[in-house]
Amino acid sequence: MLTENILCKRFKISKPVFEYVTKVEKSIKENYFEKIEEIREYNQYKVISAMQENKLDYTNFYWNTGYGYDDPGREKTEKIFASVFHTEDALVRPSIASGTHALYLTLSGILTSGDEVISISGKPYDTMLTVLGQKGNEPCNLKETGITYKEIPLYNNDIDWESAVKAVTMKTKLLMIQRSTGYSFRPALTLGKIKHSIEKIREIYPNICIMVDNCYGEFIEEIEPSDIGADVTVGSLIKNPGGGIALSGGYIAGRRVIIDRIANRLTAPGVGREIGLTYGTSRNTLQGLFFAPHVVSEALKGALLFGGIFSSLGFEITPTLDEDRSDIIQAIKFNNMDMVVKICEAIQSASPVDAHVSPIPWNMPGYSDQVIMASGAFVSGSSVELSADAPMRLPYIAYIQGGLFYDHAKLGAMLSLEKLSEFEGIKKKIKV
Repeated sequence: MLTENILCKRFKISKPVFEYVTKVEKSIKENYFEKIEEIREYNQYKVISAMQENKLDYTNFYWNTGYGYDDPGREKTEKIFASVFHTEDALVRPSIASGTHALYLTLSGILTSGDEVISISGKPYDTMLTVLGQKGNEPCNLKETGITYKEIPLYNNDIDWESAVKAVTMKTKLLMIQRSTGYSFRPALTLGKIKHSIEKIREIYPNICIMVDNCYGEFIEEIEPSDIGADVTVGSLIKNPGGGIALSGGYIAGRRVIIDRIANRLTAPGVGREIGLTYGTSRNTLQGLFFAPHVVSEALKGALLFGGIFSSLGFEITPTLDEDRSDIIQAIKFNNMDMVVKICEAIQSASPVDAHVSPIPWNMPGYSDQVIMASGAFVSGSSVELSADAPMRLPYIAYIQGGLFYDHAKLGAMLSLEKLSEFEGIKKKIKV
């Protein structure tokens, strides 16, 4: 009764919307939450173990000045990330501005002029097309530096490893796999599918480098891409592994020889990882990592609630409720631009920060279409906090992700339904 009162009185949730969401929520909890909790618990102990194994202590939150030689927080953070991902080494830096930046560093650190990279998970995320030189002509893209690119479409939402193997040439240096949905309309690739493909490819090309874009996928399962044969795993700290607390940054975890090359690209050849300040961010980064398994589980629960609500209203969603999830994203196909804008407005209005403003589509750097983004977050642009975004193009798909707490996602779902009840078809179904 207390919850109903504050939602209906303070947030103006109508009784039919409250009852509709509550009904869907009951079914979701009964059928899906237990598995999420089991994986959360395992990953939580994995993170604690990595911190204890590396003897994290309070002095590791101190930081250096100038060049950053012997920055204690930086060194300990990178050791802990390497332990969590079961890799030889890791780079974890606040100076890595985004997941796209981390991926660009990785590719440009590994590849040289004349090399070829093949995406074996179909078309990558919009910003990566710009990085690869496949859209636009931005200075310093990989195509400009003499690196060629090929793409192998997915087959039945799985990696077509046979076609990938056939596409490899003497020039091919790296195979790229995007785990997440991105701006496509498919389920994220499960680690089971990725593992099978890596094993098959390794039978023929044992030494080829395989990189996995792990953005939005950390702690979804009890293992990570580095546990199943990926040479290097890449992600953003303002997504899953930052737990909503990391101020900025990205991570790259993998084989030491690869990390050394990327470190030279990050700073300069000869100094590599030995310099680069953390600016006192180590405590935030590590506390975020500590929170991450719990936060990811809350985000997953919220994604399931959104999926349950909108699939019950007849909208096409991916992944479906019964499909295995491999990222925190719930994609909903509206085929209607106004509905996409409305749901982004609703998510923004549910936010603890900037709830009073309305998102509008804009020409976002790195994207070929206008994009609308709702992100009233404590960390600007954080997509592990409740957020929604959509490119302004057919078939008008909204991508909803995050939620530090399930309760926040639930509020966002209710306000979304309130907004969309302005449309007659939805109004009739929920009987507002």
